[in-house]
Amino acid sequence: MSDTSPEKLIEAVDLTRLYGNIRAVDNVSFTLNKGEVLGFLGPNGAGKTTTMQMLCGALAPTGGSIKINDIDLLEQPLRAKQVIGFLPEKPPLYIELTVDEYLGYCSQLHKIEKAFRAKALDSVKQRCGLTEVGSRLIGNLSKGFQQRVGIAQAIIHSPHVVILDEPTVGLDPIQIREIRQLIKQLGRDHGVILSTHILPEVQMTCNRVQIINRGRLVFHDSVDNLKLNTAATSLIIGLRRPPQATEIENVSGVNKIETITNSRFRIHFNNGQSPAEEIAKLAVEKNWGLIELTPESRNLEQIFIELTSTEITDPETSREKAA
Repeated sequence: MSDTSPEKLIEAVDLTRLYGNIRAVDNVSFTLNKGEVLGFLGPNGAGKTTTMQMLCGALAPTGGSIKINDIDLLEQPLRAKQVIGFLPEKPPLYIELTVDEYLGYCSQLHKIEKAFRAKALDSVKQRCGLTEVGSRLIGNLSKGFQQRVGIAQAIIHSPHVVILDEPTVGLDPIQIREIRQLIKQLGRDHGVILSTHILPEVQMTCNRVQIINRGRLVFHDSVDNLKLNTAATSLIIGLRRPPQATEIENVSGVNKIETITNSRFRIHFNNGQSPAEEIAKLAVEKNWGLIELTPESRNLEQIFIELTSTEITDPETSREKAA
């Protein structure tokens, strides 16, 4: 019987980082599998950047362990770092070099054999949409193309893990769309961690999402489950001739009714059991004078604010709260 379990590329266990008495990161554990794009969210000072620095081997953890492609990062740092590609928030570019010169230099840093450098360079330029600008100075490129060069240097050595810190900051809408598409493509062949403060970006780009607050993970789940959490669970209804509340409460699926004004009400219902169609039918049949019927749903921003504005220490509890 074949093993169909996913290929685990990162395994962080009880990751902790202390600065004096301050726990910047507090017992954080998670995994990243091949083919996943993991969205990593957190407010300023939450421990997000510290966690990413530890994953890249740029900062030693106070406690816990990190395995990259089953290689212990603390015991074999050079081997582990060879399978990591990293794009910091400010790409490490030499603007006085051409794209080809810079990526050629990066290929040497990553110890790609000389016989394979030209092929690696052509491949990464094609993947990142840089084929036509290889001879241009990096300093003369738009910010969007500079971000592409930054991503190219992170993946030129075909790493198993790609870590991207705020890759779309400062880009225009067209450039953002292009970079997001590139990230989704990278997620097919690699494992990608995407750090961002742009919440819709997570929903459009990532398979999973995790939120860190005050050094601890307060939410981690699939984006599909997150979308279920943001689904509408209430309706706003406006009626010119509203009936007694009990008439609406008797509709199948209705849990509770709140009175907003004399003619507007909020109707709560169970997930996936919207009574909107039946209420609209009743309103017409009984001449209630339906003037509004609007589903209410929470977005990722509301969930994010709820999770990061209170001190929550158990991710399982956080999932229940988000639901």
